[in-house]
Amino acid sequence: MDSRARMQLYRTMHLWHWISAAICFAALTLFTVTGITLNHASAISATPVVTSGNAQLPADLLAELGNPYLAGKDPVPAKLLEWAEDTFKLSLRDAEPEWSVEELYLSAPGPGRDGWVSIDRASGEARFEATDRGWVAYFNDLHKGRNAGIAWTIFIDVVAVAVLFFSLTGLLLLWIQARQRASTWPLVGGGVAILAALMIFFAH
Repeated sequence: MDSRARMQLYRTMHLWHWISAAICFAALTLFTVTGITLNHASAISATPVVTSGNAQLPADLLAELGNPYLAGKDPVPAKLLEWAEDTFKLSLRDAEPEWSVEELYLSAPGPGRDGWVSIDRASGEARFEATDRGWVAYFNDLHKGRNAGIAWTIFIDVVAVAVLFFSLTGLLLLWIQARQRASTWPLVGGGVAILAALMIFFAH
């Protein structure tokens, strides 16, 4: 490759390298910090806050709850869901319903928290429990994509692709500058060797 083409490639890779770095900055910082907190989860103490309570389903909604055709994973009537959210102050928009002969069970986990609502189909007695595990657990669950929704899952995939692009453009910049920096490939090879050694001999 002649010097002119090399310089053009360098400018292009440099441009895309800093663009991908700018896009990844916030997310990469988040995942780096939460990677440390996850790696030392046992050393970070947290006391979950558990809230529970009960209520009585209004008579007009009890009739809907007693519908014998509702079973399995059938959707919950909108009015019934609104009542449960208003009464127990829980977000049940993405809750997974489980209908049985005896009860309606709504599971509503989220990042750093868990929650559920159980309503007796005969009596209309409703119970709920919500557990908040704190901010560290919240960010750790975002790192893992646990109960964070489809939008967050897509975001993680986009960030992963952007970070890969950032790494590859960085590798091309190293290749372009290798002539002027004799230590480039020994350092790159050393990094690969350290990673391989840790994976083979120490990661059990």
